[in-house]
Amino acid sequence: MMLSVVDYTAENAALEFVTSLHETGFGVLKNHPIQKELLESIYKNWAGFFASDEKFDYQFNVETQDGFFPTTVSETAKGNSLKDIKEYFHYYPWGQVPAELKQQLADYYQQANTLAATLLDWVEKYSPADVSAKFSIALSEMIAESERTLLRILHYPPITGDEELGAIRAAAHGDINLLTILPAANASGLQVQLKDGTWYDVPGDFGCLIVNIGDMLQEASGGYYPSTIHRVINPEGQDKTKSRISLPLFLHPNADVVLSERYTADEYLQERLRELGVK
Repeated sequence: MMLSVVDYTAENAALEFVTSLHETGFGVLKNHPIQKELLESIYKNWAGFFASDEKFDYQFNVETQDGFFPTTVSETAKGNSLKDIKEYFHYYPWGQVPAELKQQLADYYQQANTLAATLLDWVEKYSPADVSAKFSIALSEMIAESERTLLRILHYPPITGDEELGAIRAAAHGDINLLTILPAANASGLQVQLKDGTWYDVPGDFGCLIVNIGDMLQEASGGYYPSTIHRVINPEGQDKTKSRISLPLFLHPNADVVLSERYTADEYLQERLRELGVK
């Protein structure tokens, strides 16, 4: 399997992209409409935020899950016993955020959500009829005005050698949501697991956008779109001294959206949050 990079502006972009999602659970886009300058500025500003003590003023709210999550409460991937080596901030338009960083995040959130709705329309259009018939409503409608779509600003600190033996930046996991939209980060390390169990480096030149299927879309499509297992490995050599900032947008349906005969979106989310140990 090779993850081909699809040109967003190409005539056959939608079909190529949806084919990649079906075959691999991932798609990579170039020449997409999200502004590179905005991303560069966000990476720089949030590197400063994570380097400051100000972050502790925004401790996360257990009930609403917005705010700063320090390394001490970082996620433990399903089936793992070691915490990931990361800290992060959960941004929702209604949630807490430093005033000086709010407008920039709001701009990115809006741009990424607009693009996401287009990508979900592509998925709907190029799904086989028996698959699209499973969707209770149009995919882009599932996320319309959703207050649950989450922008996570992730900070992977430099590797010091004091980490728990075997711990990595993000252990192998699948995402919970419909789609995850991820601008290529300021450092490499993202890998996807192939069907034969081997790991493959996701192409991530700055300016590319990496999109992957989450468990909810796998559930809603009856497995046609696979929620691929992925991880972020620790850097080697000189890269160990570098922080890594990452900016995934997790597209979540509105709470009452019916995913399948088994779950609404809310039922599925609550079950997974309990498994992750953050609920």
